[in-house]
Amino acid sequence: MKTLSLDLRERIVEAYDAQQNTREEIAGRFRVSLGMVKKLLRQRGKTQELGHRHRYSGRKAKIVPEYGDKLKKLVAAQPDLTLEQIKEKLGMACTVPAVHYALIALGLTYKKRRSTRPNKIGLMSPKHGGSGRPVRANLPSGGWSSSTNQRPKQT
Repeated sequence: MKTLSLDLRERIVEAYDAQQNTREEIAGRFRVSLGMVKKLLRQRGKTQELGHRHRYSGRKAKIVPEYGDKLKKLVAAQPDLTLEQIKEKLGMACTVPAVHYALIALGLTYKKRRSTRPNKIGLMSPKHGGSGRPVRANLPSGGWSSSTNQRPKQT
């Protein structure tokens, strides 16, 4: 559903303040839900504003404030731990993906990195190999298939 414009929000609250109608009648008049009218009145009472508040929606992070410093120290000391091991060492009561997102929020990486150059591995196939198509020996060209064969005409 689209966000209501600030103008419409103000008109809804003004109509309520003027005591023209009940909340139900105001909702019908402006073609919004009764819950929206209640929400606007509650929001005005709490914040003195009627604008949208999308930036405040969603679940708030709990891990980063509580475990932020501990996570930084642990990853700095032992960068090769898995997410499961990090969770166990800190005694966190959360899911493994939650640990992942907490590390991202802190700007930390936990992926194991190679400290040496990769090994040189030779090519698995000859340099001038074929196109990869199998060789068809002793097959007649222009063969047929039951899926391409025409049906016999019915008489």
